[in-house]
Amino acid sequence: MLSAGRLAPDLLLRAPEAVALLGDPGGLRPRGREALEQEVLAAVGRAEDAEAAIVAVRGVRRRELFRTSAADIVGAYGRFGPASQAHASGEHGTGSRGAAETAGADHAARAGIVGDAVTDINAATVAGALRAAVRAEWGDTLPTRFAVIGMGRFGGHEQGYGSDADVLFVHQPREGVSDEEAAKAASAVAGEMRRLLQLPTTDPPLLVDADLRPEGKSGPMVRSLASYAAYYRRWSLVWESQALLRAEPVAGDAALGREFIDLIDPLRYPAEGLGDDAVREIRRLKARMESERLPRGADPTTHTKLGRGGLSDVEWTVQLLQMRHGWAEPGLRTTRTREALAAACAAGLIGTEDAQILDEAWVLATSVRNAVMLVRGRPGDTFPGDARELAAVGRYLGYEPGHVGEMLDDYRRTTRRARAVVEELFYGA
Repeated sequence: MLSAGRLAPDLLLRAPEAVALLGDPGGLRPRGREALEQEVLAAVGRAEDAEAAIVAVRGVRRRELFRTSAADIVGAYGRFGPASQAHASGEHGTGSRGAAETAGADHAARAGIVGDAVTDINAATVAGALRAAVRAEWGDTLPTRFAVIGMGRFGGHEQGYGSDADVLFVHQPREGVSDEEAAKAASAVAGEMRRLLQLPTTDPPLLVDADLRPEGKSGPMVRSLASYAAYYRRWSLVWESQALLRAEPVAGDAALGREFIDLIDPLRYPAEGLGDDAVREIRRLKARMESERLPRGADPTTHTKLGRGGLSDVEWTVQLLQMRHGWAEPGLRTTRTREALAAACAAGLIGTEDAQILDEAWVLATSVRNAVMLVRGRPGDTFPGDARELAAVGRYLGYEPGHVGEMLDDYRRTTRRARAVVEELFYGA
C-alpha cells in the first residue's frame, strides 16, 4: 500500500493510529454515511468551540479517506490476476475478452465503492461543519431551516479523492422570523461553514463550491425556498435545469431538502420532454465547452474529463436522455450517471452495445482520475508525464511493468469508441 503512491502514506503519516485499520479484518470496509454523521456530530457536541469542532471533524475525514484509499489500493493489487496476465501478455480484443470483462467489472465495482464512500465522507463532513457553525452563534436552533444540496459529483455519489463539494444552500424562515433576519442568519452560517472547512491545518481541506447557484458568483450565496421558486419560474436557463439533474440533499433539514427536490423535479424532468430549441441549446453549450475549456496543450485523447469520450461526453449524453425522457421513465430520475444509463438501456432509449461502450469509458476515466490522485497525492485529469508515476497508474489499472503503452492505447481505443456513440446519440439524434 505504501509503495502505491503518495496519498495513502500522506494520510497515514498525519494519523499514525489509523494503521490499526490494516490489522482489523473488517477495517477497510466503508462505514456508511449514517455512522459517520453520528460520530462527527458527537465530536462537534463535545468540542469547546467551532475551531476545535472542525479539527475533530476533519480528523474523522482524514481517517476515512485513508480507509477508502487503502481499501482501493488493496483491491487493485489483490484482485487483478487474470486481467494483469492478459495485459502483460499483450492479449487484447476478442482473444482476451474474458480477462477484459473481468478487469472492467473490477474497475466498475471499485469506482462505485470509492464514489459512494468519498461522497458519504464529505457529506458527514459538511453536516459536522454545519452543526459547528450553528452552535457557535445560535446554540441548537437556527432562526431559519437550512439545508445543503449536493450538486455535480457530490449529488451523484460519484466523488473522487480530490473532489470539491459542489453545493446549493437553501433556507426557509421559521414561524415568526422575518425574511431579513432569516436571510442574514443563513448567509452567516454558509459563510462560517466554508471558512471552517478551509482553515489551514495538516488535514486535507474540503473546498465548498456554490458557483452552480442561480446567477452564479454574482448571485446571493443562500436563497430561501420561495426565492428559488421565483427565480426558476421566471429566469431559469436550460443549463441550470441540466445541472439540477444531480441535485440531492446532503446535510441539514431533511424535510426542507425534500421540498427543494419537489420544487426542481418539474425543471429537470420537464413534462413532455425538451423542445427542439432546448436540445439545440444543450448541444451548442457542449460544443462551446469542448472548444474553450480544454486546457491549453492538453491531449484531447487522454483528458479524462473534457477529452474525447471522457466523463463530460458520457455525462452530457446521459443527461440529455434524462431531460428528454425522464418525465415518462421513472428509472431515469436518478442523480447517478451509471444508473441513468442502465435505465435508458432498459427503456430502449439506447442500444445495449452503445450503453456498454459509454459505461466502460465512464468507468475507465473515473478509475484513471482516482489512480492519479492516489499516485501523485493531488488531483489530475490526465495521465502523469513522469514515467514512474505513469507506471504506478498502470499498476493500479492492472497493467504489469513495461506495459504503459498498452494502457494508453487501451484508453484511447475505449474513449474513441465512446466518442463515436456520443456523436450519434448526442449530436445526431
